[in-house]
Amino acid sequence: MIFRVLHHNNCFDGACSAALFAKFHRECVGGVEGYEFCGLAHQPGGAMSDDIFGPGQNAIVDFKYSMSPKLTWWFDHHESAFLTPDMRVHFEEGQLTDKKNRQFFDPTYISCTGLIADVGREKFGWDTSGLEDLLYWANIIDGARFASPAAAVEMKEPAMKIALVIENAEDAEFIPKIIPMLTTMSFEELVEQPFVQERIAPLWAKHQATKELIRERAEFREGVVYVEILDQETEALNKFIPYYFYPEATYTIAVTRSKARTKISVGTNPWTTRKADDLVNLSEVCGRYGGGGHARVGAISLKADEAEKGREIALEIVADLRAIERERGKTEG
Repeated sequence: MIFRVLHHNNCFDGACSAALFAKFHRECVGGVEGYEFCGLAHQPGGAMSDDIFGPGQNAIVDFKYSMSPKLTWWFDHHESAFLTPDMRVHFEEGQLTDKKNRQFFDPTYISCTGLIADVGREKFGWDTSGLEDLLYWANIIDGARFASPAAAVEMKEPAMKIALVIENAEDAEFIPKIIPMLTTMSFEELVEQPFVQERIAPLWAKHQATKELIRERAEFREGVVYVEILDQETEALNKFIPYYFYPEATYTIAVTRSKARTKISVGTNPWTTRKADDLVNLSEVCGRYGGGGHARVGAISLKADEAEKGREIALEIVADLRAIERERGKTEG
């Protein structure tokens, strides 16, 4: 049967994780006719239906845990991987059975791609030579390890252009088409493919327009940037643009609306000089509203028609973070 690989959709690390997992499984396990790739998007409340799974084996990579008996393999690195305590218990009980060799969770990893590579090497003797560039860029992009805001916003590297088209793909065919190529081509080769090239120019123009829109809409005060774009549909935002204009900011909160959802994005400046212990855990912040993510970046998804609720949540988070920044300023002063 066909093996279904479910992955975080419109996400560079999600696509790289899916590509790497399929290559690993084919070379170390095998026994299936082929692999199909299906993207998963965060939904209000976070619940996943069993309808997402195929009739054969199923894997989820770079996305939340499911207790479904249809789930075979699972890899994730998000602190918010478990929607409920029962899910965490279910996973840990599975680690006492044969599932311990098929389901892996480690929030200390920068990227899920890196987790899959290490598990493949250490537990299955998998040879990952030739995949260094993929692993490097998965860590850079998912971990926001760019040298500067300019590097993140100007996107000169081929891998950054691939991330741009993945994050903005709206049709269901594009990402499943590009995923297998991530482990068979270099980023330089991949970016020259006609089906990729035809998307870059319009997306780059859109990126430039978005940069200008954020410059106009951004409200920076007390260490926090707030961006609200609810009067037009916005599928994806480069989360580093606010720091391009306000490098001294500590946090950014953006509320946007797309065809599918209203989204509150919450992030920490990757270039802040603050000590980690002085920063707010944004996964916990988002978790209070049904969202999740990592300590330094998170998101909350609402229904598309819940823009006003999204604004209220975003402004509540903005107020909380600005209050924390004010108190910190008093202490430091």
